[in-house]
Amino acid sequence: MPPRLPLRGLTVAVLSAVTVAGAPSAAPVVPAGEGETARVVVIGHRGASGYRPEHTLASYELAARMGADFIEPDLVTTADGVLVARHEPEIGGTTDVADHPEFADRRTTKTIDGAEYTGWFTEDFTLAELRTLRATERIPQVRQENTIYDRRFVIPTFNEVLELRERLSRELGREVGVYPETKHPTYFATLGLPLEPALVRALDGAGLNRADAPVFVQSFETTNLRALDADLAVPLVALLEADGIPADLAAAGDTRTYLDLITPDGLADLATFADGIGPDKNLVIPRNPDGTLGTPTPLVAAAHAVGLVVHPYTFRNENQFLPTNLRSPGSDTDYGDVFAEYEAFFAAGVDGVFADNPDTAVTARSLHG
Repeated sequence: MPPRLPLRGLTVAVLSAVTVAGAPSAAPVVPAGEGETARVVVIGHRGASGYRPEHTLASYELAARMGADFIEPDLVTTADGVLVARHEPEIGGTTDVADHPEFADRRTTKTIDGAEYTGWFTEDFTLAELRTLRATERIPQVRQENTIYDRRFVIPTFNEVLELRERLSRELGREVGVYPETKHPTYFATLGLPLEPALVRALDGAGLNRADAPVFVQSFETTNLRALDADLAVPLVALLEADGIPADLAAAGDTRTYLDLITPDGLADLATFADGIGPDKNLVIPRNPDGTLGTPTPLVAAAHAVGLVVHPYTFRNENQFLPTNLRSPGSDTDYGDVFAEYEAFFAAGVDGVFADNPDTAVTARSLHG
């Protein structure tokens, strides 16, 4: 297995890829050194989920055509061990499964990472059965316009996402990256359906298990990232919630929290197997008690000091997701001044952003540059 490239040790020139008509490179870009200009990478969060039902090929394709450097599939598994793109194993809120009487008896209650969920779960369906379902908008009360695409797209497999990435890279004349997340890996491992072997096989099969591939692999758990460090040459990213304990640590009786992982010692430990962090954006710039945007924390500088890139999540255009001082007059679903939010995070030195509206992120980046 070739070693992963040290992201912060590379120059922008080495990382740059072919661009067309000003489209951004899909190569993982690091903070610039002296005399260099850094490019913040734009990650299409679940595709272009601000405009299409999330985790569909249509959403991923739109994200790439809007200029996203990476498309981001969340990966769960079917009963027959096939990786598919869904935000969670529970699919009642993102498919039309409730309208299928033949699957009524599959509705059940499960405990995942200590939380109880009732609905339908991917691990109780074969791929063939999932193919009879269609995707629906996850938050229709916020994104009503997306609902016109309900029931028009199937649930894609990870291999299909990789095939789409390859096709779009050819069509657009630039490398479109892929940024898969392993969802609830400890949970799936306890079911005898580990996500990691299938992930490694898929990347190997696509010729993407190499240090210079346009790939990041991410997880909210550290145990599987440590294991993947031995099998993958691509950069690994440790996702960080604003509170709570990683599920793998909790299962092992380890009391370290996500906040413990961003102490200097915690970040140094992450840097022994990961190449970046994907923090909740409130860990980078928190909200004040009145909901307005606060001042940056030392996290970006601390992460950079140990060689980790920083890709916070999630940037969304609607008022309800923005700091109170950046909301526009109108309803929660109207767009606010997200450009001001992006500018604050770019100024704080982040290396990438997860965005539901990739076109807005790309424009914000160009205005900043």
